[in-house]
Amino acid sequence: MALLFCSGFLYATWGVHVPTVKAMFDLNDASLSVAMFAVAGGAIVTMSRMARWVGRAGSQRASLHAGIALALTSAFLLSMPNYWGLVAWLALYGAANATYDVAVNAQAATLEARYRKPIMASLHGCFSLGGMAGALVGGAWLAHQGSPQWHVGLAALGCAVVIVIGARFMQPDMLPGEAPVANAQAGTPARKHTPAPLLDDAARRKLNRKLTGFGVLAFLGLVVEGAMYDWTAVYMREVVAAQGAWIGAGYAAFSVGMAAGRFGGDPVRARMGGARLLRVSSLLCVAGVLLALFWREPLAAVVGFALAGLGLSNVMPVMFAASGEVARSAGMASAEAIAVMARLAYLGLLVGPVLIGAIAHGVDLPVALGVGLLCIVPIAVLAPKMLAGVDGRADTPR
Repeated sequence: MALLFCSGFLYATWGVHVPTVKAMFDLNDASLSVAMFAVAGGAIVTMSRMARWVGRAGSQRASLHAGIALALTSAFLLSMPNYWGLVAWLALYGAANATYDVAVNAQAATLEARYRKPIMASLHGCFSLGGMAGALVGGAWLAHQGSPQWHVGLAALGCAVVIVIGARFMQPDMLPGEAPVANAQAGTPARKHTPAPLLDDAARRKLNRKLTGFGVLAFLGLVVEGAMYDWTAVYMREVVAAQGAWIGAGYAAFSVGMAAGRFGGDPVRARMGGARLLRVSSLLCVAGVLLALFWREPLAAVVGFALAGLGLSNVMPVMFAASGEVARSAGMASAEAIAVMARLAYLGLLVGPVLIGAIAHGVDLPVALGVGLLCIVPIAVLAPKMLAGVDGRADTPR
Protein backbone atom coordinates (compact mmCIF):
# COMPACT_ATOMS: atom_id res chain seq x y z
CA MET A 1 0.00 0.00 0.00
CA ALA A 2 2.87 2.36 0.78
CA LEU A 3 4.54 1.67 -2.57
CA LEU A 4 1.29 2.26 -4.46
CA PHE A 5 0.79 5.50 -2.49
CA CYS A 6 4.19 6.69 -3.72
CA SER A 7 3.29 5.84 -7.31
CA GLY A 8 0.17 7.99 -7.09
CA PHE A 9 1.97 10.81 -5.28
CA LEU A 10 4.69 11.06 -7.91
CA TYR A 11 2.24 10.84 -10.81
CA ALA A 12 0.11 13.58 -9.24
CA THR A 13 3.20 15.74 -8.75
CA TRP A 14 3.78 15.54 -12.50
CA GLY A 15 0.09 16.12 -13.23
CA VAL A 16 -0.10 19.28 -11.13
CA HIS A 17 2.91 20.69 -13.00
CA VAL A 18 1.55 20.08 -16.50
CA PRO A 19 0.49 23.77 -16.64
CA THR A 20 3.94 24.66 -15.29
CA VAL A 21 5.59 22.82 -18.18
CA LYS A 22 3.22 24.48 -20.63
CA ALA A 23 4.17 27.91 -19.33
CA MET A 24 7.93 27.17 -19.03
CA PHE A 25 8.27 26.29 -22.71
CA ASP A 26 5.36 28.40 -24.03
CA LEU A 27 3.64 25.34 -25.51
CA ASN A 28 0.35 25.14 -27.34
CA ASP A 29 -2.03 22.23 -26.69
CA ALA A 30 -0.58 20.14 -29.53
CA SER A 31 3.02 20.49 -28.33
CA LEU A 32 1.96 19.68 -24.79
CA SER A 33 0.26 16.53 -26.10
CA VAL A 34 3.55 15.36 -27.64
CA ALA A 35 5.21 15.67 -24.24
CA MET A 36 2.39 13.65 -22.67
CA PHE A 37 2.74 11.14 -25.51
CA ALA A 38 6.33 10.55 -24.44
CA VAL A 39 5.29 9.30 -20.99
CA ALA A 40 3.05 6.53 -22.31
CA GLY A 41 5.36 5.92 -25.29
CA GLY A 42 8.31 5.16 -23.02
CA ALA A 43 6.10 2.80 -21.04
CA ILE A 44 4.82 0.89 -24.05
CA VAL A 45 8.19 0.47 -25.76
CA THR A 46 9.86 -1.02 -22.70
CA MET A 47 7.03 -2.87 -20.95
CA SER A 48 7.40 -6.35 -22.48
CA ARG A 49 11.14 -6.52 -21.87
CA MET A 50 10.79 -5.10 -18.37
CA ALA A 51 7.97 -7.52 -17.51
CA ARG A 52 10.23 -10.47 -18.30
CA TRP A 53 12.85 -8.94 -16.03
CA VAL A 54 10.25 -8.52 -13.26
CA GLY A 55 9.33 -12.20 -13.66
CA ARG A 56 12.97 -13.25 -13.29
CA ALA A 57 13.91 -10.83 -10.51
CA GLY A 58 10.69 -11.19 -8.52
CA SER A 59 8.27 -8.41 -7.70
CA GLN A 60 10.01 -7.50 -4.42
CA ARG A 61 13.41 -6.78 -5.95
CA ALA A 62 11.91 -5.28 -9.10
CA SER A 63 9.69 -2.90 -7.10
CA LEU A 64 12.71 -1.62 -5.19
CA HIS A 65 14.93 -1.05 -8.23
CA ALA A 66 12.17 0.35 -10.44
CA GLY A 67 10.95 2.56 -7.60
CA ILE A 68 14.37 4.14 -7.21
CA ALA A 69 14.51 4.74 -10.98
CA LEU A 70 11.03 6.29 -10.86
CA ALA A 71 12.06 8.64 -8.05
CA LEU A 72 15.21 9.70 -9.89
CA THR A 73 13.41 10.45 -13.14
CA SER A 74 10.65 12.30 -11.27
CA ALA A 75 13.14 14.49 -9.43
CA PHE A 76 14.45 16.16 -12.62
CA LEU A 77 11.25 16.48 -14.66
CA LEU A 78 11.30 20.28 -14.45
CA SER A 79 15.05 20.70 -14.84
CA MET A 80 15.36 20.05 -18.55
CA PRO A 81 17.07 22.83 -20.54
CA ASN A 82 14.76 22.68 -23.55
CA TYR A 83 11.55 21.15 -24.88
CA TRP A 84 13.08 18.12 -26.61
CA GLY A 85 15.18 17.36 -23.56
CA LEU A 86 11.91 17.32 -21.61
CA VAL A 87 10.32 14.93 -24.13
CA ALA A 88 13.27 12.51 -23.88
CA TRP A 89 13.27 12.65 -20.08
CA LEU A 90 9.52 12.05 -19.95
CA ALA A 91 10.05 8.89 -22.01
CA LEU A 92 12.53 7.66 -19.39
CA TYR A 93 10.07 8.59 -16.66
CA GLY A 94 7.33 6.63 -18.46
CA ALA A 95 9.56 3.55 -18.77
CA ALA A 96 10.46 3.64 -15.07
CA ASN A 97 6.83 4.19 -14.10
CA ALA A 98 5.63 1.26 -16.23
CA THR A 99 8.23 -1.13 -14.80
CA TYR A 100 7.33 -0.09 -11.27
CA ASP A 101 3.63 -0.48 -12.08
CA VAL A 102 4.06 -4.05 -13.35
CA ALA A 103 6.19 -5.00 -10.34
CA VAL A 104 3.90 -3.66 -7.63
CA ASN A 105 0.79 -5.07 -9.34
CA ALA A 106 2.41 -8.50 -9.62
CA GLN A 107 2.92 -8.29 -5.85
CA ALA A 108 -0.70 -7.15 -5.42
CA ALA A 109 -1.96 -10.12 -7.45
CA THR A 110 0.07 -12.43 -5.20
CA LEU A 111 -1.46 -10.88 -2.08
CA GLU A 112 -5.02 -11.19 -3.40
CA ALA A 113 -4.39 -14.85 -4.18
CA ARG A 114 -3.07 -15.46 -0.66
CA TYR A 115 -6.05 -13.73 0.93
CA ARG A 116 -8.55 -15.59 -1.30
CA LYS A 117 -10.84 -12.57 -1.41
CA PRO A 118 -10.90 -9.28 -3.33
CA ILE A 119 -8.33 -6.79 -1.99
CA MET A 120 -6.92 -5.40 -5.25
CA ALA A 121 -9.13 -2.31 -5.26
CA SER A 122 -8.14 -1.40 -1.69
CA LEU A 123 -4.48 -1.69 -2.61
CA HIS A 124 -5.07 0.53 -5.63
CA GLY A 125 -6.95 2.92 -3.37
CA CYS A 126 -3.59 3.89 -1.96
CA PHE A 127 -2.47 4.94 -5.45
CA SER A 128 -5.45 7.28 -5.56
CA LEU A 129 -4.82 8.44 -2.00
CA GLY A 130 -1.27 9.24 -3.08
CA GLY A 131 -2.66 11.13 -6.06
CA MET A 132 -4.93 13.14 -3.79
CA ALA A 133 -2.08 13.94 -1.40
CA GLY A 134 0.27 14.82 -4.26
CA ALA A 135 -2.30 17.13 -5.82
CA LEU A 136 -3.07 18.88 -2.53
CA VAL A 137 0.60 19.36 -1.71
CA GLY A 138 1.26 20.59 -5.24
CA GLY A 139 -1.68 22.98 -5.12
CA ALA A 140 -0.55 24.42 -1.79
CA TRP A 141 3.00 24.73 -3.10
CA LEU A 142 1.80 26.63 -6.17
CA ALA A 143 -0.45 28.84 -4.04
CA HIS A 144 2.59 29.90 -2.00
CA GLN A 145 4.63 30.34 -5.20
CA GLY A 146 7.29 27.83 -4.20
CA SER A 147 9.95 26.65 -6.64
CA PRO A 148 8.52 23.92 -8.93
CA GLN A 149 11.96 22.25 -9.17
CA TRP A 150 12.26 22.03 -5.39
CA HIS A 151 8.75 20.63 -5.18
CA VAL A 152 9.36 17.69 -7.52
CA GLY A 153 12.80 17.05 -6.01
CA LEU A 154 11.55 16.85 -2.43
CA ALA A 155 8.56 14.72 -3.47
CA ALA A 156 10.89 12.27 -5.22
CA LEU A 157 13.26 12.09 -2.26
CA GLY A 158 10.47 11.38 0.22
CA CYS A 159 8.97 8.66 -1.97
CA ALA A 160 12.38 7.04 -2.52
CA VAL A 161 12.81 6.65 1.25
CA VAL A 162 9.35 5.07 1.59
CA ILE A 163 9.99 2.68 -1.32
CA VAL A 164 13.32 1.50 0.10
CA ILE A 165 11.75 0.81 3.50
CA GLY A 166 8.48 -0.63 2.21
CA ALA A 167 10.04 -3.10 -0.24
CA ARG A 168 11.55 -5.02 2.68
CA PHE A 169 8.09 -6.19 3.80
CA MET A 170 6.81 -7.58 0.49
CA GLN A 171 5.81 -11.24 0.08
CA PRO A 172 7.38 -13.93 -2.14
CA ASP A 173 5.71 -14.15 -5.54
CA MET A 174 3.06 -16.78 -6.21
CA LEU A 175 4.50 -19.28 -8.66
CA PRO A 176 2.46 -20.64 -11.60
CA GLY A 177 0.50 -23.61 -10.30
CA GLU A 178 1.01 -22.73 -6.63
CA ALA A 179 -2.08 -23.09 -4.48
CA PRO A 180 -2.97 -20.23 -2.12
CA VAL A 181 -3.62 -20.95 1.55
CA ALA A 182 -7.23 -21.47 2.58
CA ASN A 183 -7.27 -18.77 5.27
CA ALA A 184 -6.95 -15.02 4.89
CA GLN A 185 -3.50 -14.59 6.39
CA ALA A 186 -1.13 -13.01 3.91
CA GLY A 187 1.98 -13.96 5.84
CA THR A 188 1.30 -17.73 5.79
CA PRO A 189 3.32 -19.64 3.16
CA ALA A 190 1.30 -20.93 0.23
CA ARG A 191 0.48 -24.63 0.02
CA LYS A 192 2.10 -26.34 -2.98
CA HIS A 193 0.41 -28.73 -5.35
CA THR A 194 1.33 -30.22 -8.68
CA PRO A 195 2.48 -27.34 -10.91
CA ALA A 196 0.31 -26.43 -13.85
CA PRO A 197 1.61 -27.82 -17.15
CA LEU A 198 3.73 -25.57 -19.31
CA LEU A 199 1.75 -23.61 -21.85
CA ASP A 200 1.96 -24.88 -25.41
CA ASP A 201 1.64 -22.47 -28.31
CA ALA A 202 -2.11 -22.95 -28.76
CA ALA A 203 -2.84 -22.47 -25.05
CA ARG A 204 -0.61 -19.40 -24.92
CA ARG A 205 -2.39 -17.85 -27.90
CA LYS A 206 -5.77 -18.50 -26.27
CA LEU A 207 -4.59 -17.00 -23.00
CA ASN A 208 -3.11 -13.99 -24.77
CA ARG A 209 -6.44 -13.37 -26.51
CA LYS A 210 -8.21 -13.32 -23.16
CA LEU A 211 -5.59 -11.02 -21.66
CA THR A 212 -5.84 -8.78 -24.70
CA GLY A 213 -9.59 -8.54 -24.09
CA PHE A 214 -8.88 -7.39 -20.56
CA GLY A 215 -6.40 -4.94 -22.04
CA VAL A 216 -9.07 -3.49 -24.32
CA LEU A 217 -11.31 -2.69 -21.35
CA ALA A 218 -8.37 -1.26 -19.42
CA PHE A 219 -7.34 0.77 -22.49
CA LEU A 220 -10.76 2.38 -22.70
CA GLY A 221 -10.72 3.21 -19.01
CA LEU A 222 -7.25 4.70 -19.17
CA VAL A 223 -8.13 6.86 -22.16
CA VAL A 224 -10.51 8.72 -19.88
CA GLU A 225 -8.40 8.38 -16.72
CA GLY A 226 -5.29 9.67 -18.48
CA ALA A 227 -7.25 12.61 -19.85
CA MET A 228 -8.50 13.43 -16.36
CA TYR A 229 -5.05 13.26 -14.82
CA ASP A 230 -3.29 15.29 -17.50
CA TRP A 231 -5.95 17.84 -18.43
CA THR A 232 -7.89 18.48 -15.20
CA ALA A 233 -5.49 21.18 -13.98
CA VAL A 234 -5.47 22.81 -17.42
CA TYR A 235 -9.30 22.72 -17.52
CA MET A 236 -9.57 24.27 -14.06
CA ARG A 237 -7.18 27.09 -14.94
CA GLU A 238 -8.15 27.90 -18.52
CA VAL A 239 -11.86 27.00 -18.78
CA VAL A 240 -13.16 27.40 -15.23
CA ALA A 241 -10.72 30.29 -14.57
CA ALA A 242 -9.75 28.85 -11.19
CA GLN A 243 -7.02 30.54 -9.19
CA GLY A 244 -4.35 29.39 -6.71
CA ALA A 245 -5.13 26.15 -4.91
CA TRP A 246 -8.33 25.69 -6.95
CA ILE A 247 -6.17 24.78 -9.96
CA GLY A 248 -5.05 21.58 -8.24
CA ALA A 249 -8.42 21.00 -6.53
CA GLY A 250 -9.99 19.34 -9.57
CA TYR A 251 -7.13 16.85 -9.79
CA ALA A 252 -7.35 16.28 -6.03
CA ALA A 253 -11.13 15.72 -6.23
CA PHE A 254 -10.69 13.21 -9.03
CA SER A 255 -8.14 11.38 -6.88
CA VAL A 256 -10.49 11.48 -3.87
CA GLY A 257 -13.20 9.85 -5.98
CA MET A 258 -10.75 7.23 -7.21
CA ALA A 259 -9.61 6.50 -3.65
CA ALA A 260 -13.15 6.28 -2.24
CA GLY A 261 -14.28 3.96 -5.03
CA ARG A 262 -11.29 1.69 -4.59
CA PHE A 263 -11.38 1.46 -0.81
CA GLY A 264 -15.07 0.63 -1.05
CA GLY A 265 -14.86 -1.45 -4.21
CA ASP A 266 -13.67 -4.81 -2.85
CA PRO A 267 -16.79 -5.74 -0.84
CA VAL A 268 -18.98 -4.55 -3.69
CA ARG A 269 -17.02 -6.68 -6.19
CA ALA A 270 -17.31 -9.65 -3.82
CA ARG A 271 -21.11 -9.32 -3.77
CA MET A 272 -22.00 -8.31 -7.31
CA GLY A 273 -18.95 -9.21 -9.39
CA GLY A 274 -16.64 -7.08 -11.46
CA ALA A 275 -18.89 -6.84 -14.51
CA ARG A 276 -21.88 -5.31 -12.72
CA LEU A 277 -19.59 -3.08 -10.70
CA LEU A 278 -18.06 -1.66 -13.88
CA ARG A 279 -21.45 -1.19 -15.49
CA VAL A 280 -22.84 0.88 -12.60
CA SER A 281 -19.68 2.89 -12.08
CA SER A 282 -19.52 3.80 -15.78
CA LEU A 283 -22.75 5.78 -15.35
CA LEU A 284 -21.24 7.70 -12.44
CA CYS A 285 -18.24 8.65 -14.53
CA VAL A 286 -20.38 10.00 -17.36
CA ALA A 287 -22.55 11.99 -14.94
CA GLY A 288 -19.52 13.51 -13.23
CA VAL A 289 -17.76 14.67 -16.38
CA LEU A 290 -20.98 16.15 -17.77
CA LEU A 291 -21.47 18.09 -14.54
CA ALA A 292 -17.95 19.56 -14.81
CA LEU A 293 -18.46 20.43 -18.48
CA PHE A 294 -21.85 22.12 -18.19
CA TRP A 295 -21.50 23.87 -14.80
CA ARG A 296 -18.26 25.81 -15.10
CA GLU A 297 -17.90 26.98 -11.54
CA PRO A 298 -14.89 25.81 -9.49
CA LEU A 299 -16.95 23.97 -6.86
CA ALA A 300 -19.24 22.29 -9.40
CA ALA A 301 -16.28 21.20 -11.51
CA VAL A 302 -14.55 19.77 -8.44
CA VAL A 303 -17.67 17.75 -7.55
CA GLY A 304 -17.95 16.53 -11.12
CA PHE A 305 -14.35 15.36 -11.24
CA ALA A 306 -14.85 13.57 -7.91
CA LEU A 307 -17.79 11.62 -9.39
CA ALA A 308 -15.73 10.83 -12.48
CA GLY A 309 -12.98 9.42 -10.28
CA LEU A 310 -15.50 7.31 -8.37
CA GLY A 311 -16.81 5.91 -11.64
CA LEU A 312 -13.38 5.04 -13.05
CA SER A 313 -11.93 3.75 -9.80
CA ASN A 314 -12.36 0.01 -10.26
CA VAL A 315 -11.55 -0.50 -13.92
CA MET A 316 -7.83 -1.15 -13.46
CA PRO A 317 -8.10 -3.12 -10.17
CA VAL A 318 -10.62 -5.49 -11.76
CA MET A 319 -8.41 -5.95 -14.83
CA PHE A 320 -5.23 -6.53 -12.81
CA ALA A 321 -6.98 -9.05 -10.55
CA ALA A 322 -8.52 -10.89 -13.49
CA SER A 323 -5.18 -11.05 -15.33
CA GLY A 324 -3.40 -12.49 -12.30
CA GLU A 325 -6.15 -15.06 -11.76
CA VAL A 326 -6.22 -16.43 -15.31
CA ALA A 327 -2.40 -16.47 -15.39
CA ARG A 328 -2.09 -18.58 -12.25
CA SER A 329 -4.73 -21.04 -13.41
CA ALA A 330 -3.01 -21.44 -16.80
CA GLY A 331 0.60 -21.65 -15.59
CA MET A 332 1.87 -18.19 -16.59
CA ALA A 333 3.75 -15.84 -14.27
CA SER A 334 1.53 -13.01 -12.99
CA ALA A 335 4.03 -10.36 -14.06
CA GLU A 336 4.00 -11.62 -17.66
CA ALA A 337 0.20 -11.73 -17.80
CA ILE A 338 -0.15 -8.31 -16.24
CA ALA A 339 2.30 -6.92 -18.80
CA VAL A 340 0.28 -8.37 -21.72
CA MET A 341 -2.81 -6.62 -20.39
CA ALA A 342 -1.07 -3.47 -19.19
CA ARG A 343 0.88 -2.84 -22.39
CA LEU A 344 -2.37 -2.40 -24.27
CA ALA A 345 -3.85 -0.50 -21.35
CA TYR A 346 -0.99 1.98 -21.37
CA LEU A 347 -1.91 2.88 -24.92
CA GLY A 348 -4.92 4.50 -23.27
CA LEU A 349 -2.61 6.78 -21.33
CA LEU A 350 -0.94 7.62 -24.64
CA VAL A 351 -4.08 8.01 -26.72
CA GLY A 352 -6.18 9.78 -24.08
CA PRO A 353 -4.10 12.91 -23.46
CA VAL A 354 -3.03 13.15 -27.11
CA LEU A 355 -6.61 12.74 -28.37
CA ILE A 356 -7.86 15.34 -25.92
CA GLY A 357 -5.02 17.71 -26.84
CA ALA A 358 -5.61 17.34 -30.57
CA ILE A 359 -9.35 17.98 -30.29
CA ALA A 360 -8.76 20.83 -27.82
CA HIS A 361 -6.33 22.42 -30.27
CA GLY A 362 -8.80 22.10 -33.15
CA VAL A 363 -12.01 22.91 -31.26
CA ASP A 364 -11.81 23.45 -27.50
CA LEU A 365 -11.05 21.51 -24.31
CA PRO A 366 -14.66 20.98 -23.11
CA VAL A 367 -15.61 19.37 -26.43
CA ALA A 368 -12.50 17.20 -26.25
CA LEU A 369 -13.37 15.90 -22.78
CA GLY A 370 -16.92 15.21 -23.94
CA VAL A 371 -15.65 13.12 -26.85
CA GLY A 372 -13.51 11.12 -24.42
CA LEU A 373 -16.66 9.94 -22.62
CA LEU A 374 -17.52 7.76 -25.63
CA CYS A 375 -14.88 5.31 -24.37
CA ILE A 376 -16.94 4.54 -21.26
CA VAL A 377 -19.86 2.87 -23.05
CA PRO A 378 -18.00 -0.23 -24.35
CA ILE A 379 -16.75 -0.99 -20.81
CA ALA A 380 -20.32 -1.42 -19.57
CA VAL A 381 -21.31 -3.46 -22.64
CA LEU A 382 -18.29 -5.81 -22.94
CA ALA A 383 -17.41 -6.46 -19.28
CA PRO A 384 -19.99 -9.22 -18.53
CA LYS A 385 -18.73 -11.58 -21.23
CA MET A 386 -15.02 -10.91 -20.77
CA LEU A 387 -15.05 -11.24 -16.99
CA ALA A 388 -17.16 -14.39 -16.79
CA GLY A 389 -15.63 -16.66 -14.12
CA VAL A 390 -12.83 -14.29 -13.09
CA ASP A 391 -14.65 -11.29 -11.64
CA GLY A 392 -13.67 -11.59 -8.01
CA ARG A 393 -16.46 -13.69 -6.50
CA ALA A 394 -15.34 -17.25 -7.10
CA ASP A 395 -12.80 -17.46 -4.32
CA THR A 396 -14.52 -15.26 -1.77
CA PRO A 397 -15.09 -17.12 1.54
CA ARG A 398 -18.79 -17.62 2.23
